[in-house]
Amino acid sequence: MLLDIRQAAVDQRLFPFSAEVDSGQLIHLVGPNGAGKSSLLASLAGLLDVKGDILLNDEPLVAWAAPRLARHRAYLPQQQRPSEQMPVWHYLLMHDVQQTSASEQQLMYFTDALKISDKLHRPLGQLSGGEWQRVRLAAVFSQVSQPQGQLLLLDEPMTGLDIGQQAVFDRLLPGLLERGVTVIMSSHDLNHTLRHADIVWLMRAGQPALQGNPQEILTPEHLSALYQVTFRQLQVEGRSFLTTFA
Repeated sequence: MLLDIRQAAVDQRLFPFSAEVDSGQLIHLVGPNGAGKSSLLASLAGLLDVKGDILLNDEPLVAWAAPRLARHRAYLPQQQRPSEQMPVWHYLLMHDVQQTSASEQQLMYFTDALKISDKLHRPLGQLSGGEWQRVRLAAVFSQVSQPQGQLLLLDEPMTGLDIGQQAVFDRLLPGLLERGVTVIMSSHDLNHTLRHADIVWLMRAGQPALQGNPQEILTPEHLSALYQVTFRQLQVEGRSFLTTFA
């Protein structure tokens, strides 16, 4: 077992949450704003003090020293201000925890895939929002792709990405999963989750999360009660889609 989460809670931010997580899973956190998605991700990253216990590789997360933890997990927060004058390449190299020729090649693979290779010498402060997001993604993808990488935590990673860039994101994840990396990410795109996630954690403020297969959890009944909007599920060419109507 990669992660063992036992009644992890943060006062006023995260209702007690428990789950067991294996390697190579793609888990989506969905739910309304304020339901605790970001708090849970930050807790799993080791960046929040929590009640309860979180174990990574059967070892309490609080016992992991930061340099060691950085070799096993990478974390993309929802918001992060760039250092205005830092070049892109400098920021990326900060996430190269191995600093070998192999890890440098891995980093270049992600910069090429995310189409930021021509921006390596540009100061971070001169990037657009979408460019900055792609730089951040390249950094954490590269970090978790190194030999000890096991866990990638992404808080709304597709923010600022256009449709083509979202497709690139979706093409990059399977390579990580095949290596045994577990990806836990938050999203507001329910249909994207319905299509791609292995497991869904449906977060509910002040209530236990619902966990399971996307088809079982993302039902009109569950979603209508949670969002206070009427949902229905459609079948188009053999694929399920969720939609709302007044």
